[in-house]
Amino acid sequence: MSLIVQKYGGTSMGSPERIREVARRVQRFVKEGHRLVVVVSAMSGETNRLLGLAKELNPEGDPRELDVIASTGEQVSIGLLCIALHALGMKARSYTGFQVPIRTDAAYSKARILAIEEANIRRDLDAGHVVVVAGFQGIDEAGNITTLGRGGSDTTGVALAAALKADECQIYTDVDGVYTTDPRIVPEARRLDTVTFEEMLELASLGSKVLQIRSVEFAGKYQVKLRVLSSFTDVNSTDMGTLITFEEEENMEQAIISGIAFNRDEAKITVLGVPDRPGIAYAILGPVADANIDVDMIIQNASTEGMTDFSFTVHRNEFKRAMRILEGVKGEIKAKGVVGDDRIAKVSLVGIGMRTHAGIASQMFGCLAREGINIQMISTSEIKTSVVVDEKYMELAVRVLHKEFALDKAPDEEKMRP
Repeated sequence: MSLIVQKYGGTSMGSPERIREVARRVQRFVKEGHRLVVVVSAMSGETNRLLGLAKELNPEGDPRELDVIASTGEQVSIGLLCIALHALGMKARSYTGFQVPIRTDAAYSKARILAIEEANIRRDLDAGHVVVVAGFQGIDEAGNITTLGRGGSDTTGVALAAALKADECQIYTDVDGVYTTDPRIVPEARRLDTVTFEEMLELASLGSKVLQIRSVEFAGKYQVKLRVLSSFTDVNSTDMGTLITFEEEENMEQAIISGIAFNRDEAKITVLGVPDRPGIAYAILGPVADANIDVDMIIQNASTEGMTDFSFTVHRNEFKRAMRILEGVKGEIKAKGVVGDDRIAKVSLVGIGMRTHAGIASQMFGCLAREGINIQMISTSEIKTSVVVDEKYMELAVRVLHKEFALDKAPDEEKMRP
């Protein structure tokens, strides 16, 4: 008898009928002989509604109280799902994060899980219950309710699977797996049967919205077998979605590129004409880091007469704040000027096969050049190559690269191409 942790997101729990569908799916797995722990998010839009109410009362709400409010959406979901399971004649019991308990640090709205005390859950599983746990929340050392940040229910699911040593953690969403890229941009995008944790981590960090990045990190760290499926298929469907697994030699030989990720939420800042001396990078980026602004890609131009230009990217929401900070230190670092562009996008190729195949980056650059797409910045690692382009060319870049690397074809089909 296997133990499975299933996680259902807000769209899966979006209405009474959707909740009944989840209950029927859970019932099917129980009838097949599995023991189930089910982690659920708040109903779609509920967390935004609750926090919106708080903002109406006070735009600068107290972080502790905001977490108390935000956590209630999941509390409603666990109760509703248990009621739906009871209606099917099943034994089910709900747990909030603090009833498990899921121990976290005290960083409100972005808490990190420190430990899970799973004895209560194991007792109910042994008694034949389906255990339904509120995602996204926990309790700190002082007994305060905390939340894990947006997408935190994925992390709750993976963390419970790790603590319980579950056979598999299944993440149910409104898509049926991980695709080579967004099918809304490339209709020919192909669903992947498997993808490695390393690739999924890169895809999540580079803009893929299928899984929350912290959940992938957690799964990789604790060797949790992870699968992405759709909750919108028939409850009796045997579709296996996408398995996120550990690197295997056979997978490395099957596909050079696994997927193309993209991110519109980028902005580029260039500090012009700074002295090319030791410590200049810290002088520029130190004040930005002190303001808790994350920096992504970084390029420093070759020195000319002892001067250089220094470019980097930040999240578009942080663009204006970062520009103000650098304008404030421009004189101190002896820069000639600060310029920025908040209409850029990042496009990335990801694949563990890149480790063993040369020329992928040059093929990528050649493809973009033929389409007249100018590359503004480049960043590479062992399994990814990212470029910054003008935002208006982003979708074109994704489409032509998808075709260039034949991602619409399974690896075996690609081998048979003349």
